[in-house]
Amino acid sequence: MTSLPHCVHFDLDGAWPADLTPSEDYVDVRAWGPRLRYCTTAREIEAFAEFARPRLAPFTLFGSGDFHHLSALWLRRTGEPCTLLSFDNHPDWDIRPPRWCCGTWINRALELPAVRRAAIWGCGNFELNWPGSLFVSATALRKQRLTVWPWAERLKPSGRKRWPGMSRANWREQFSAFARGLSGGKVYVTIDLDCLDTLEAATNWEQGLYQAADLVWALGEVRAHAEICGGDLCGAHSEPHYARRLQKLSAQLDHPATPALSAADADALNQRAFHAIWPALTGGGGIGRHRDSLGGAAHTTLTGRDQRDSRADQQHADP
Repeated sequence: MTSLPHCVHFDLDGAWPADLTPSEDYVDVRAWGPRLRYCTTAREIEAFAEFARPRLAPFTLFGSGDFHHLSALWLRRTGEPCTLLSFDNHPDWDIRPPRWCCGTWINRALELPAVRRAAIWGCGNFELNWPGSLFVSATALRKQRLTVWPWAERLKPSGRKRWPGMSRANWREQFSAFARGLSGGKVYVTIDLDCLDTLEAATNWEQGLYQAADLVWALGEVRAHAEICGGDLCGAHSEPHYARRLQKLSAQLDHPATPALSAADADALNQRAFHAIWPALTGGGGIGRHRDSLGGAAHTTLTGRDQRDSRADQQHADP
């Protein structure tokens, strides 16, 4: 099977198996991971952006949701006006410092000339309730550059009063109307696995109510009315490592306790989600290459549930 030239896998933390993607799509940047995880400085961001720029592609697979702020870097290569569509259990819209953080990156995306607006689907955590809801850009909301469709059942009365919510019974109807409104436009889609429920994925954060099949359906709705010009997928669980003491303390205070799963079980859940979502996002047939259990020669399928294929180890990129 050949690589999809419009895809790249930036391995920051080992959240995804290196051989989940073809070797030509894989970039080992684990040496950067501790410096970028959860939050980082503008200097580190720009240094990484300079390193990553020649390796960027329209579709990006990367690490834990702790690195979701890197989506604002991937978006820099988008030259034409687009809508940013985010599937996430967290709105990531906090206006407080740090400026480069997985909980604040939507604001960095809205600063980009090409991003006309951001639409967030599938939120369901405390940030939409008072007082967390105070820390969203009032200007972006007023100008309708920022909209959110949260799960009503996850909101407290204060959240339900402020945000029009959705339910499992009516969310597809609401999303279909949203997709029709995208008609003829370009859309960049970012997906954090924590928008899936705990039976569908294993992450470092609180999780939402979607199933992988829901996202596949939603991506089909978007493609029926608009062009997906790029996108990314992150959110698989990984063990955290940090480069700075304050960075580590801030992250530890912010992270919730997550269900205990073995590494094998977590990996199995996340790979299943990947094989469903990635082809629907990229418009391709799956990119993994795997060797069969008897150690036979590598072969390919159109579904992405391929057999393991050995490939040479790559050296860490030197930051």
